[in-house]
Amino acid sequence: MKDVILGFGAMRLPQTDENNPASIDMEEFTKMVDYYMDQGFDYFDTSYAYHAEMSEDALKKVLVERYPRKSFRIADKIPTWLLAKEEDNERLLDIMLERLGVDYLDVLLIHNINRVFMELAESAKSFEFIKKAKDEGKALKIGISFHDKADLLEEVLEKYGDIIDIVQLQLNYLDWNDQRIQSNKCNKLCSKYGVEVIVMEPIKGGTLVNVADCVKQQFDDYSDTSMAEWALRFAGSQKNVSVVLSGMGSLDQMKENCETFKDFEEITRDEHRFLMKMAHEIKKTTAIDCSFCNYCVKECEANIPIPDYFNLYNSEKIYSLESNHALYGTTSITYAPSSACTECGTCVDYCTQQLDIPKLLKDVVDLFE
Repeated sequence: MKDVILGFGAMRLPQTDENNPASIDMEEFTKMVDYYMDQGFDYFDTSYAYHAEMSEDALKKVLVERYPRKSFRIADKIPTWLLAKEEDNERLLDIMLERLGVDYLDVLLIHNINRVFMELAESAKSFEFIKKAKDEGKALKIGISFHDKADLLEEVLEKYGDIIDIVQLQLNYLDWNDQRIQSNKCNKLCSKYGVEVIVMEPIKGGTLVNVADCVKQQFDDYSDTSMAEWALRFAGSQKNVSVVLSGMGSLDQMKENCETFKDFEEITRDEHRFLMKMAHEIKKTTAIDCSFCNYCVKECEANIPIPDYFNLYNSEKIYSLESNHALYGTTSITYAPSSACTECGTCVDYCTQQLDIPKLLKDVVDLFE
């Protein structure tokens, strides 16, 4: 049996107000943490930025203040986009530790490494800083959260592989052979350099659960395995993977995902081939390959709810529902329409899927406005 566990990603926690990411439902979150810990799991992943910078504080209240420190592991990430000078690394880490109420992190990552943010991280000497943090005992393991192609990852590992313990990698069967994400190639590189892999986006922000009916029927015909279980089993079956993160938003989701990892079963060769076929089918029905991480939203000067519009666009392309047009209308009044895009391009730097967001917003305009 493969030694891999379910990690609790604190990025998509339950909310009391779906339009306010800071409104974490602490009662439901507490139930989820208690159930997760009771099942024997212990790995929590958060970030300076998650839930409008409230994820760390919520973990402090629900986890750190209620459980012995040695009973759990916490991974946190330095927000690369806030690095202007070398001293910012320590300042931001101190804030993260204070928010969490801990003296050290089990895993300290440099967040969202891509071509643009790699330059910021190197300019601020972030790689040297995380090594120093490990040497001083403020982090037990260090590494990066990676969002780019394999060629950049190889550059990073060639240059810093001697200090990097972990690469947090977007890995799922939809992106396994995708030419933008390159999950397979990136995972092979981590294996080549002997780096531990923590999987993020195994369900791609819900994309691999909310598939078109015609695709769902093919899964149902093949077996009674749930869509979430397929995605989690695929991610956990890959080489060097020790933790598969899932951003769960309810206790029911938590229970279902824990069940998958209690007696984890690796996928077979036949199942792998089936999932590769299904990846092709899903791509045919998905117009915009968004993972709904919301990183782009906070950087949008026009206040456009970009992932919401992409979700509506995908839904309309599959189902052609009048309700999609109505929801677009009310959302565009509350926030801003897609046509408010100034094409500044800032959002593109933050996009974990490397999408040409301004161009895609024009497609949304053509469909809904």
